[in-house]
Amino acid sequence: MKSKKPLEIKLERTLATTPREAFGAWLNPKVPGTPWNIGEKLILQPKVDGLFYWLVTGTPHYGRFLKVVKPGLIQHTWMSPYTEGRESTVTVSFKKQGEETLMTLVHAGLPDNSNGRAHIGGWNGFLDGFPKHFKKAARKKK
Repeated sequence: MKSKKPLEIKLERTLATTPREAFGAWLNPKVPGTPWNIGEKLILQPKVDGLFYWLVTGTPHYGRFLKVVKPGLIQHTWMSPYTEGRESTVTVSFKKQGEETLMTLVHAGLPDNSNGRAHIGGWNGFLDGFPKHFKKAARKKK
């Protein structure tokens, strides 16, 4: 029996901010719309070989940072019961696009089954909320 090719998810959002501000906000647990903003427990060390542990509704998620390149790239491993023991990789990039920033999130190495595909809804939930942070910040500046 052939094993399925690992699943890769790619999602993009346009943010009304600079890459530097987006990068900093993504790693700030106080900013809504990031995975780090919710959960019962969080350990977050966003530096190369730094670790994260994130407990959400009783489900542990953990990994290690592989790349942290300001202001454009964050890459870390990602494991949870939904990766079924596989170490997957999350890469988040921020690129200037006119007056805005294109944020791209790629989650690679997931099992191609319902557990792996559940990450699509999870990441979309965060990425739908994250741009709102910058709209609120822009209104405050006015």
